[in-house]
Amino acid sequence: MTKLRLKNFESPSDLKRSDYEPRLLALQHKLALIQAAYITQGRKGLVAIEGWDASGKGGLIKRATNVLDPRFTNVWSIGAPTKDELGHHFLWRFWQRLPALREIAVFDRTWYGRVLVERVDALIPKSVWKAAYDTINAFESEQIEDGTRICKIFLHTTQEEQDKRLRERLETPWKRWKTGLDDYHNRSMRKEYYAAYEDMFDKTSTDHAPWHVIAADDKKAARIAGMEAMIAVLGKGVDLTYPQIDPELAKVSAKALGSS
Repeated sequence: MTKLRLKNFESPSDLKRSDYEPRLLALQHKLALIQAAYITQGRKGLVAIEGWDASGKGGLIKRATNVLDPRFTNVWSIGAPTKDELGHHFLWRFWQRLPALREIAVFDRTWYGRVLVERVDALIPKSVWKAAYDTINAFESEQIEDGTRICKIFLHTTQEEQDKRLRERLETPWKRWKTGLDDYHNRSMRKEYYAAYEDMFDKTSTDHAPWHVIAADDKKAARIAGMEAMIAVLGKGVDLTYPQIDPELAKVSAKALGSS
């Protein structure tokens, strides 16, 4: 498997502005069809999204999920573990949020925090975060063996683009809630995060759960690419044929509503 290197995901997008809306609508429709199949066929899926601060994770999630049935969709925004969660195995809080049959779960940041922020900020010993790669691979393998589709997406932005977006969040009053001191602490550790991300790809981009790295300097192009990745993973081999009407339902409805 070719190694994933972030420098290879910084090329300008060739997405035409006029193509964005039609492609977005088509992809949203396909995701809705996939979810309908998951509901009727008893499937389950998981989308794990990582990326730099201000890389567009929220925007991608919003466009991917706003056409899905909320009764069968869960979006989890993952922050620092609570005191109670720290008393358990680091994967415990994620086990509580895994999708059940008929559900799709989307994680905005994930269990990879163990080998990212906890590594970069030296919150745990090196021996602990190094051992976590195998633990994470085993965790994901267990979910796949249990029938869960896993799509892992990483959004990559250059320093120049990240700075532009951080500045915009300060200058736009209604966006200020999106930023804080953590963004600037993490920015100061970019070199360390760069190394941690590439180690993460090397250790956990497996045949059964590969990483999909997406150039995200162009937000709209990244949304299209991210949704295409979701469709490729969640929809692979899934029968999207519309289900037949149950004969008994057809009989009862014809009597109640009249023959069409």
